[in-house]
Amino acid sequence: MTRQMTGAKMVVQALKDQGVDVVFGYPGGAVLPIYDEIFQQNDIKHVLVRHEQGAVHAAEGYARSTGKPGVCLVTSGPGATNAVTGLTDALLDSIPIVVLTGQVPTFMIGSDAFQEADTVGITRSCTKHNWLVKNTDKLSGTLHEAFHVATSGRPGPVLIDIPKDVQFADGEYTPPQKVEVSHYQPKLKGDMAEIEMLVDAIEKAERPVFYTGGGVINSGPAASQLLRELVDGTGFPITSTLMGLGAYPASGKGWLGMLGMHGLYEANMAMHGCDLMINIGARFDDRITGRLDAFSPNSTKAHIDIDPSSINKVIRVDIPIVGDVGHVLEDILKVWKARGRKTNKAALANWMKQIEEWKAVNCLQFKQEGSVIKPQYALARLEALTKGMDRYITTEVGQHQMWAAQYLGFEDPNRWMTSGGLGTMGYGVPASVGVQMAHQDSLVINVAGEASWLMNMQEMGTAMQFRLPVKQFILNNERLGMVRQWQELLHGERYSHSWSESLPDFVKLAEAFGCKGIQCSDPADLDDAIMEMIEYDGPVIFDCLVEKHENCFPMIPSGKAHNEMLLGDAETQGVIQSGGAVLV
Repeated sequence: MTRQMTGAKMVVQALKDQGVDVVFGYPGGAVLPIYDEIFQQNDIKHVLVRHEQGAVHAAEGYARSTGKPGVCLVTSGPGATNAVTGLTDALLDSIPIVVLTGQVPTFMIGSDAFQEADTVGITRSCTKHNWLVKNTDKLSGTLHEAFHVATSGRPGPVLIDIPKDVQFADGEYTPPQKVEVSHYQPKLKGDMAEIEMLVDAIEKAERPVFYTGGGVINSGPAASQLLRELVDGTGFPITSTLMGLGAYPASGKGWLGMLGMHGLYEANMAMHGCDLMINIGARFDDRITGRLDAFSPNSTKAHIDIDPSSINKVIRVDIPIVGDVGHVLEDILKVWKARGRKTNKAALANWMKQIEEWKAVNCLQFKQEGSVIKPQYALARLEALTKGMDRYITTEVGQHQMWAAQYLGFEDPNRWMTSGGLGTMGYGVPASVGVQMAHQDSLVINVAGEASWLMNMQEMGTAMQFRLPVKQFILNNERLGMVRQWQELLHGERYSHSWSESLPDFVKLAEAFGCKGIQCSDPADLDDAIMEMIEYDGPVIFDCLVEKHENCFPMIPSGKAHNEMLLGDAETQGVIQSGGAVLV
């Protein structure tokens, strides 16, 4: 039933009706009526961040680790503009978040009022959809529609700009089930003729590979289970984008590891040499494809995606299937089983033998020697000591991010939160806060570089205030590592501004925030230091001093094909047992 209430009260009521339990935000003049309503209730917990960008990244971390939409609330003007980076990050990575912004009163819009900005105009290109609500009677319907748009089809960020007078005014509140949103109903079921064509290709393929992305995870837990059933049933190899890690278990028989610019040798070689490439929920990002005219050159290409605009946008495909990954996988399995579960077993055996030869290159091998910690060793030990725990990983952006993707294994979806499409430095700290808020008793670790970590370090104040025991695992090479690597390889070793000469003492910084600080520089002490971090019952800033000039390999140089990788040290070293290092 509809009932009368103020616009501010509608906002809080709509959040309750949508099942929201946490809002990340920062108050200001244009949202004070909403904050007053938050004060007068106990169902929704508000998390006070230290910067609006942090609010959006925290909402992203919450959304990605739970599968539910994240919500944040910020004020007008700079509050809204500070949210733009997070909105763009969520748009590129297809993360469902609802951002509520305050706006100056309707009669002042366009007058250059204090803290006025054209929020709808500014955010039109970095949201899935946005609204400026000028009529209180339309506010509740818009709020419910926003949640529908954010979570339906290809997920993404939405924004509602709410003038202050609309928050004060009375209007009719309409509950969610009474709101019509039929004009946005994405197609869920795939075309059966195309699905039959794909199953036919699966039955005949000699060198197949599944190429999976974040769309599998966004579709929900059932999609990941269906993917596992299809991969294990066919015996086909599977690789993944950065965003898709965990949809198929890292311990699975068909797992090739991540592909792309810093992907594994076997994954990239399989992509280059396959005769059937099945893209499930990925968008052919340039970090994956490399040189477009040399991408998987001799394959029949299939693409399953709920977003029709993604299909044939970058790579022309032979079998386009528009639909929700979960629904399409379910139909593929039904058809494949009904037709006798056929594959080209003899050819597939030869293909897997070839893949085993590529795996034998052991492209992630490294030597831990001397008294300086290799970053690869730090992450290999973090993996070994936390494997099997109830663990969530966030990252910042840079070399450490790629090493984390290479050396950390994920058995389940929604356990890996990183900035993929936008590559946002400063993402990890607030994202870890959002993840920990959603999973209070889990181990949440943010793998960081010191430069990226400093961009939003203020959110450690949020972690302390809300007693969130997030672990900040900083690989400190005193460099902008990825920038320095590119300058070494492509710019004649001219290291233009890729280091800092005034880094803080991270242990003292931790103490200033009131949390625990740990520094480790000796490989022999690393295991004990990591265990100390894990076992401490509060926030930790771990300063892991690592080799300053280590490069991240494998690497596909810009403009090159998948079979033109740089393997770095792996080209000269002998084979070391997979997953470990030799201490010399």
